[in-house]
Amino acid sequence: MANKIIFPDNFIWGTATASYQIEGAWDKHGKGESIWDRFSHTPGKIQNSDTGDIANDHYRLWKKDIGLMKKMGLQAYRFSIAWPRILPAGRGKINQKGLDFYSKLVDGLLEADIKPFATLYHWDLPQKLEDEGGWTVRSTTDAFVEYTDVISRTLGDRVKNWITHNEPSVVAWVGHEMGAHAPGIVDPTLAVAVRVAHHLLLSHGLAVPVIRRNSANAEVGITLNSNWNVAASNSAMDLDAVRRGEGKWVRWFADPVYGRGYPVDIVEDFKQLGAFPKGMDFVQDGDMKIIAVPTDFLGVNFYNRGVVRVDDPNNEPQKVFSQPKTPENWTEMDWEVYPDGLLNVLGRYYFDYQPLKLYVTENGASYSTPPDEKGNVPDVHRTNYLRTHFAAAHRAIQAGVPLAGYFVWSFMDNFEWSFGFSQRFGIIWVDYETQKRTLKDSAKWYKGVIKKNGF
Repeated sequence: MANKIIFPDNFIWGTATASYQIEGAWDKHGKGESIWDRFSHTPGKIQNSDTGDIANDHYRLWKKDIGLMKKMGLQAYRFSIAWPRILPAGRGKINQKGLDFYSKLVDGLLEADIKPFATLYHWDLPQKLEDEGGWTVRSTTDAFVEYTDVISRTLGDRVKNWITHNEPSVVAWVGHEMGAHAPGIVDPTLAVAVRVAHHLLLSHGLAVPVIRRNSANAEVGITLNSNWNVAASNSAMDLDAVRRGEGKWVRWFADPVYGRGYPVDIVEDFKQLGAFPKGMDFVQDGDMKIIAVPTDFLGVNFYNRGVVRVDDPNNEPQKVFSQPKTPENWTEMDWEVYPDGLLNVLGRYYFDYQPLKLYVTENGASYSTPPDEKGNVPDVHRTNYLRTHFAAAHRAIQAGVPLAGYFVWSFMDNFEWSFGFSQRFGIIWVDYETQKRTLKDSAKWYKGVIKKNGF
């Protein structure tokens, strides 16, 4: 029998969600329209024409959901706040009912002895701000600061862990280059997306001191995502493709946050694409210093490995993937299961940038195993996925990485962005017709991990 894996004392075990994916009540109690409301209501954008209009009805069922968290023994819960529920127009008039919702949610979590981790921005920008240019214009950073001030003044006495942005790279590249996420802008030159990326980073830097002012002794960070990318061969082209991909998705965000400015090699790459028709005119004096504001932790989202190849007839790369496409090795998102990637990513972020501490703010897998005739959900593959990734996280700690906690994605099945309800990442099964929640076997296993602080 393998040696038991025990995590450090005070290690935090939690789960994570995002507001648009679970709350529903998209137009209730004064909430304004978000870009995801608009995007999901646009025909052809979301699989099966799904929307987050109702989603998991968490806005109404939050007490039951906290009850399930308590039943599992969760120590922390990472949730995001819907900006248009607080400021329907993005700035100006405050929606008190929105503030009340999150205030009650936080109180409910604390009563259940669950530590709240609040994410300010998980992609649901108020549509009114998008109509004014969204993240492409600098004024949105001012609106974000106003929103940060309102919500941190309201919750700052009780919430002591804050995340400014979730995966700004996805907002920039998937939302404003590829167009697969809201607001759906397609721009292969990156001229729009680099502006968006800069304003997201700038708003992070501006928000941190506001949170510190309003929430005494709070810890503040940002969440960045990273797959572990390897070259499909040792060819110069494939190796350079890895450099470019890592530069675009990781270094373009992590380097400025940690005081290095934008990576010079990637600036050159982007120039070739036409990203800077007027130079980097969106970067003003003092911006990079603001972005590099000291933070208390780095949140890391990790899901899979990527093998990067350049398909060129004169430069045929060798195949890397040797494992067959079975559920053990591949999730239903068509993502490879590669736990060592988590070890590598955590190590890379820590040893390259030296954050004071790290959290795994998202990690999980999509499997659609339904309830059996007894009502149990035997999601064996998800349990195995979590077990192997927890072990990888433990190895990272042993290697010196100051990993302080782990948030499983996701607390429950939910609206998976452009995939709608076709993908299920939850450790709790949701019947969307009845809104019945059922703890999957992975949740029951996770409960044991939390209780023992290991497995």
